[in-house]
Amino acid sequence: MASDRPRVLSGIQPTSGSFHLGNYLGAVRQWVALQESHDAFYMVVDLHALTIHPDPKELRARTRLAVAQLLAAGLDPERCTLFVQSHVPEHTQLAWIMNCLTGFGEAARMTQFKDKSAKQGADRTSVGLFAYPILQVADILLYQANEVPVGEDQRQHIELTRDLAERFNGRYGDTFTVPAPYILKETAKIYDLQEPSIKMSKSASAPKGLVNLLDEPKATAKKVKSAVTDTDTVVRYDLVDKPGVSNLLTIYSTLTGAGIGELEQRYEGKGYGALKTDLAEIVVDFVTPFRERTQQYLDDPETLDSILAKGAEKARAVAAETLSQAYDKVGLLPAKH
Repeated sequence: MASDRPRVLSGIQPTSGSFHLGNYLGAVRQWVALQESHDAFYMVVDLHALTIHPDPKELRARTRLAVAQLLAAGLDPERCTLFVQSHVPEHTQLAWIMNCLTGFGEAARMTQFKDKSAKQGADRTSVGLFAYPILQVADILLYQANEVPVGEDQRQHIELTRDLAERFNGRYGDTFTVPAPYILKETAKIYDLQEPSIKMSKSASAPKGLVNLLDEPKATAKKVKSAVTDTDTVVRYDLVDKPGVSNLLTIYSTLTGAGIGELEQRYEGKGYGALKTDLAEIVVDFVTPFRERTQQYLDDPETLDSILAKGAEKARAVAAETLSQAYDKVGLLPAKH
């Protein structure tokens, strides 16, 4: 792999079975594009998933399912390094060093921790939830990533990563690349089909508002056709007054490449029914082959295991070198073999 290309790293949690349209259009589709221009490292972050105490069998199955879906979406193990986080033990080893560099107040200020711990109460909040942004720091710094493709909601975690990289480098000498957030301005933000004021998500969306890529295509078409719009009939992009229609136009534009203005012209005078019917067909045309490809990978566990073994080997080659430098810099005694 060409080493002169900037390196990106990103991860996805295996906390839900099927990816949904928001995951795909907001993140995974960009991953597929970035593997062409960057030295790309992508992982399924199963260690992060432990903060919500998943059923062990379910976690294993969902980790495999996440890998199968990433491959079905177009990640190519020849063009990127695809692996499972727990297959690379250096993640947790570097995380301890980063824990020792992080101030307690600094970690407590992380928005997601504050939100979740406020909901759960201090006694039910684990140290893992408190420290998971610091494991995320280790995930990134291990691979000397130049850029990290993230949503706007993760910007704070990238800032923590930059702060800790600079702190380590300042204290122990240049060791880590200080990464930049790769926040795509053009990234489609996909909203709930029934509640277009909230982002489409497994945790917040009702089943009718969520388009799961592995659902039966007929059920998916029905959800698109039942999407909430408004009492007007004009197909126009207006996030404030017409959030439902705007969301449908965003999905349509992102899946087909057609501009929003072009779509507004195409459906002038035709009403919402025509837009929904056409979009339902477009979504079905996308999810049908995606489901088939995902199932093909799941039906061939040997190939899946082989891809993950090679991915972990490539990842560990980079991670081990970084960890060795960090251990040396902080003064840990090297093990003699």
